[in-house]
Amino acid sequence: MGKGVKAAIVGGVFAVMVGGAGYGVHNIVSAVNGGGGSGTGTAETKRSGPPDADEVRRTSAAFFAAWEKGQAAEAASYTDNAQAAGALLTGYGEEARIGKVGITPGTATGTTVPFTVKATVTHDGKSKPLRYESELTVVRGQTTGRALVDWEPAVVHPDLKEGDTLVTGESARPPIEAVDRDGMVLTKEKYPSLGPILDTLREKYGAKAGGTPGVELVVRHADRAADTPLLTLAEGKPGKLRTTLSAGVQDAAEKAVRRFAESSVVAVKPSTGEVLAVANHREDGFNAAFQGQVAPGSTMKIVTAAMLIDNGVTSMNGPAPCPPTATWQSQTFKNLTDMPPNEGATLANSFLRSCNTAFVKLIDEQPLTDASLTQEAEQRFGLGRGDWKTGIASFDGSVPASGGPDRAANAIGQGQVQMNPLNIASVTATAITGAFRQPYLVSPELDGRQLRQADGLRAGTAAQLKQMMRLTATQGTGRDAMAGLRGDIGAKTGSAEVDGKATSDSWFTGFRDDVAAAAMAQQGGHGGDAAGPIVAAVLRAGG
Repeated sequence: MGKGVKAAIVGGVFAVMVGGAGYGVHNIVSAVNGGGGSGTGTAETKRSGPPDADEVRRTSAAFFAAWEKGQAAEAASYTDNAQAAGALLTGYGEEARIGKVGITPGTATGTTVPFTVKATVTHDGKSKPLRYESELTVVRGQTTGRALVDWEPAVVHPDLKEGDTLVTGESARPPIEAVDRDGMVLTKEKYPSLGPILDTLREKYGAKAGGTPGVELVVRHADRAADTPLLTLAEGKPGKLRTTLSAGVQDAAEKAVRRFAESSVVAVKPSTGEVLAVANHREDGFNAAFQGQVAPGSTMKIVTAAMLIDNGVTSMNGPAPCPPTATWQSQTFKNLTDMPPNEGATLANSFLRSCNTAFVKLIDEQPLTDASLTQEAEQRFGLGRGDWKTGIASFDGSVPASGGPDRAANAIGQGQVQMNPLNIASVTATAITGAFRQPYLVSPELDGRQLRQADGLRAGTAAQLKQMMRLTATQGTGRDAMAGLRGDIGAKTGSAEVDGKATSDSWFTGFRDDVAAAAMAQQGGHGGDAAGPIVAAVLRAGG
């Protein structure tokens, strides 16, 4: 196969040059004196408009035929980006070692043609069949008027994105057998949202887990993310990697997020910081549970309430009036629709009802400054320093010191505050134990990394926060979602407005005994609408 590929590459340079020249000659639209292959001195008129069915059929057939023969440059000449297509199709034969290609087109829908690829991957005398499905779209070339394949890497394989390549060879990292805290095996087949996380764990810890590499066809990503395995030609010996996850809680998390689009959840063990579950239900596959950076809405009021208590502004049973509106430096803040005002409210009452105006009214009290919320978040809750070491990539929150209207907006989880479910689950864990224990997915003993340290909360502050969360779960905005849960329970709801979106992001965090969880569902509405049921399901499994 290698010999044939080389021949295709050598001829490919000529094919691209001739093909390019051919396009120019074929598409001259003005008369050329003494020119034209017909000797008439006139040229064929350049076509316009969408390709017709016959053009779609002929163009896709020509592209498939060249691809099947390993003629990378020839196949690329039928696309609207011959350079990029040629490079990837050349690598298809050379680096990926894919040969004996057979392509079966399906029924075209307009200008889009689905197709099935059957091929063989060969490396060091080992071969395995490869089968997958993809599709292409035929478009009209802007400068040539020819019908061409609209080039994108996913034409070659649906898992390819811009800059990615296909490679077959010895695995960059040995395989791992990831197990939960009790030794149960975790697979991407059983726990789909763990797929990218398991790939990352293999990339980072494969060499430390004691396994030996195999031979694989993989997608090598341009963004340096972990390789995505597509086909195993020779099995390596997997090393066992123990995680902090709980298979039972993970299963509940997977099922819970599937009920809501663009949702994510994390559960942690407050007494240790161990992550018990992480699940995402997103079209983009992004681990928003650990890496998201969005406004957390009123779940941030846990941190703000701690700041108010720690600075002596008020206390759980102290005053926190809830007027209909509150203005801070020319910006007016309101509460949720239909929330009755309560000028005599305590902090506990305003917390359990999630009254925005109560928190806005208190942020200008002495001795608070623009930096007070930032200091509380960093020193007490371990947030915003960029130094969490969970075992995989994660974002540890951002609570910047803000002046102007953002000082008030930050206090209610809007403005410049950015969080993800991992951060808010940790906030809840700190609030109910008084100690900050940096969340982690893989024991730091495996690689000697140092976990983030923070002061944690005074005992009196933690006791008040825990009691206010208990009241929220039993009498306040979290009551419906937490109904039926037994044990020591608490909650905090949140909804975060997003510019340009009619529906707010849904946030919810809660605890049950020694499990804390937080979830978000982007454009999910109020906290109890989407995120609340997710958290409740996870807490129910964690008992």
